[in-house]
Parts: sequence; C-alpha cells; structure tokens
Amino acid sequence: MIEKRRLPFFYGWVVVAVAFVTMGIGVNTRTAFSLLFPPILAEFGWDRAVTAGAFSVGFLVATAYVPFLGMAMDRYGPRVMIPIGIVITSLGLALAPLTSRPWHLHVTLGALVGGGSIFMTYIGHSLFLPHWFVRRRGLAIGVAFSGVGIGSIVLFPWLGRLIAASGWRAACWALVILLVVVLLPLNLTLPRRRPEDVGLAADGDAVPGGTGRVSADNVVDRAWTSVDWTLGRAMRTARFWWLFVGFFAALAAWYMVQAHQTKYLLDVGFDRERAAFALGVVGLAGIVGQIALGWLSDRVGREWAWTLGGLGFAVCYATLLLLPAHPSVGLLYLMVTSQGLLGYGLASVFGAIPAEIFQGRRYGTIFGTLNLGANAGAAFGPWVAGAIYDRTGTTRRRGCSRSAPARSRSPPSGWRRRAGCARWPGASNQTSRQRADRKNAPCGI
Repeated sequence: MIEKRRLPFFYGWVVVAVAFVTMGIGVNTRTAFSLLFPPILAEFGWDRAVTAGAFSVGFLVATAYVPFLGMAMDRYGPRVMIPIGIVITSLGLALAPLTSRPWHLHVTLGALVGGGSIFMTYIGHSLFLPHWFVRRRGLAIGVAFSGVGIGSIVLFPWLGRLIAASGWRAACWALVILLVVVLLPLNLTLPRRRPEDVGLAADGDAVPGGTGRVSADNVVDRAWTSVDWTLGRAMRTARFWWLFVGFFAALAAWYMVQAHQTKYLLDVGFDRERAAFALGVVGLAGIVGQIALGWLSDRVGREWAWTLGGLGFAVCYATLLLLPAHPSVGLLYLMVTSQGLLGYGLASVFGAIPAEIFQGRRYGTIFGTLNLGANAGAAFGPWVAGAIYDRTGTTRRRGCSRSAPARSRSPPSGWRRRAGCARWPGASNQTSRQRADRKNAPCGI
C-alpha cells in the first residue's frame, strides 16, 4: 500500500500522468489508421468503404468488449485490463504487414487494433479516472486526455515521414515497439482503480474510507444521487437513453472526420506532409481544448462543455464543405483547430457526466453499456462516409461532363468546353489521381 506521507503530492496525479502517456500512444495508435489508409488504398486499390470498413470493424468489436470491460474494470482494475488491451493491439499491428485481402485488414487493424485499443482510450480510462477526483474531476480528466494531443503532434509527423520513407508496414512495427517497451511496463505497475485501494480519498482529502459518492459541491438533485444505481435502474430512466443517443451522435461526428481527414485533404490538393501535420494540429489544439473545457465544466457545468464541443464539430464540417472550392491553408487550420480546440473538449466530460449521474459501485457497468451507443456511432461514422464517397464518386466518374460536376448544381464562372466536354479553371488544383480519373473518364474529362 502507498502511504500518503511517502509522496509530496496526491497519488491521483500519478494515475493521471500514466493515463496521459498511455493515451498519447494508445489512442494515436488507433488514430494512425488515417495515415495508413492512403498507402493501403493505393497499394491494393480496394473501394474506400471496404478499406475504411476496417476502422468500423474495430469499433464494432470494441462495442462487444465495452460492457464486459466495464464489469472487468470494476473487478480487476486497470493494472490487469489495460495491459490486456496493449497485448491485443500489439498483436494486430504485428500481423497487419501480412495483409493481402480486405478481411486480413479487418481482422488486424480492425478487430485487433481497433478493438484492443479500446482498453487504452477515453472509454477505458473513463472507467476509473473519475473515482480519483470530485471537485477537480473535469480538470484532471482533461489533463489526462490531453496526452492524446501531445502524442499526435509528436507521433503523426514522424509516422508520416516513416511511411513515406519505408512504407506503412514499417510504421506498424514502430508502433508495436512503442506499445511493448513504453506502455506495458507502466501499466503493469502504477495505475490503481480507486484511491481507497491505496488508503486515500478522492482529491487527496484526509477522509478515511471514501464512499465513492459525489461530494455535495457537485450535487444538484439529492434524491437522485441517493439512489444506489444499478444497470437495470439506470436503463429505466430517460437520462440514460438521452446519454446513449448523445454518445452515438458525438462519436459518429468525431470518427467520421478522423478516419477520412488525411485522404480527404490529399484529394483536395494538399501534400502528404501537410495533411499529416494537420492531423497532428488537431491533437495539439485538443490539449488546450480538453484542459480548458474540463476546467470550465468544473465551474459552470458539464452541459456547457458538451455544447461547445458540438459547436466545434459543426464548424469543422462546415469548413470541410468549403475546402474543395477554396483549398486554402487558412480554411485548413480553421477546420483542424475547431475540431481540436472545441470538438475534442467533449472527451473531458465524456466520463464525468455519467459518473455524476449514475455514480456508485456499478458505475463501470453502466458506463460500459452507455458506450454501446458511443462505439456504434464510431463504427457508423467512418463506414457511412466511405460509402457516400464510393457512391457519389462512382456516379461522378460515370457521368458525362455536359452538366456541372457533382459538387455544383450550376456551371462555375470561367467554364469552357473542349471536344464536347466541359473544363473549368479550378481543374489545375486537383490531385494527380483526380486528374487521372477525369482523363480516363468516358467523356475524356
């Protein structure tokens, strides 16, 4: 047992520090699919929906894990469960270089990496981090989760250069080494499930035998918080199902853009290095967003942080719609900063909201079940975006250009014809692949 007098600070901050490092590598291991996606697509020539389907398969598998992960975390704690996830994820990355068929990708980068990484992500850490803090819960979770931003700004440019120099398979092996050498030893030794496990109380208060209840500072409805919540009781409330729907929508928006962002930017006309750096900037902005919105939520309420996060994604998607017509660096960074600075702030209250509504001994089971909705949204988002592209992209390639392109209802200014087919000035800004597609199209565009 770790005694308070042996440390000059609350041990909860050690748990936060380990979570910071674990998420900085673990979450970005899964997110790195966005960097692996273009070279895999180029090598095998599969449809986008089929290739991006690996990301969705991962979330479907993770969805199956989550309720059991919640129960297992309540029973065994992070020192058992997070290392299990590290081993599963490492196995998927080690096998991914052997891929030759779509289902290989779905099993390795999908089921094993996507599914295994759930132990190391926001969901896995939200199962035990809220127990360590009450008054500073939003801030502490925001600091821990901001590790994702630091990890992304460090890892993604490096992985982008590694992929360009040695290929996507080398990047997979590099991630295996990071997981096994750095994360496995840390998580086998330092994390604890609750402060009571080391003789402490939440926030470092000198109160023996904490109850796990939310302090009076956070209580709005005392009758509600007095209930000993079980999964069955929670599922009979409207609040549970509103959270379920909210988690689905938030994760669908989050991962739809995250999985397709790099390829989308390449198609718009940005080079690979800038696209990889943009993905890192999202995480960098997320550092400020998660800490700031977590701190704000401790003072004005979790719902305001959630609303601001949703606003960030709205701005992000609006900017994405403008980029094909106006592929400027200014719009690019507006897109990534709104996504990171506000959108990623959702993570700081992702575990705090249900921890305060359904606190108690069965919180892990309740939170795990709520994340069936979150993971379903995360699986739905990347798949539906890929399917929409495949459908509209195929239609655009087959259609004759005597009408405006699919992104425009009417001809843009400066439109002119050559050999019976349409051309427009913006064509020079297209990527080489887009120009090749138009060159080989039936009308010779």
